Amino acid sequence: MKITFITVGKTEDVYLKEGIEKYVKRLKHYTKLEMAEIPELKNTKALTEEQQKAKEAELILKKITPLDHVILLDENGTEFTSVQFANYLNKRSVTSSANLIFVVGGPYGFDDSVYQRANDKISLSRMTFSHQMVRLFFTEQLYRAFSIIKGEPYHHQ
Repeated sequence: MKITFITVGKTEDVYLKEGIEKYVKRLKHYTKLEMAEIPELKNTKALTEEQQKAKEAELILKKITPLDHVILLDENGTEFTSVQFANYLNKRSVTSSANLIFVVGGPYGFDDSVYQRANDKISLSRMTFSHQMVRLFFTEQLYRAFSIIKGEPYHHQ
């Protein structure tokens, strides 16, 4: 199973970059993970929120094939415990040959076209986090999920 993590914009804070790199490196033992950054749009002051979401959607959808299983990280998605997320990932890896694509949208969320293409939506929390922090939280949870699946001692219950 290959996992792709699509994000809009760059991670700029050094401490977040270092944390993300730490978990991406650890994940190499479990899965093939590709990090795909979509550049932030230029001249967004001339665009409405809907126009900005539509332009970001075009760039996001170009990175997705018809066979991919697309999961949006969205505030209105399903909330999981870490163990439930591990079970979700394990089930996806067993029942599907499709690549898993996790997507974090831009500052205004996703365009309807991205919602229509998505297979699932997951919420990391009911709280709101910066898009840069979500990248670190997600990569850590992805690592935690694989350690749970493999029965390794990273996660404590």
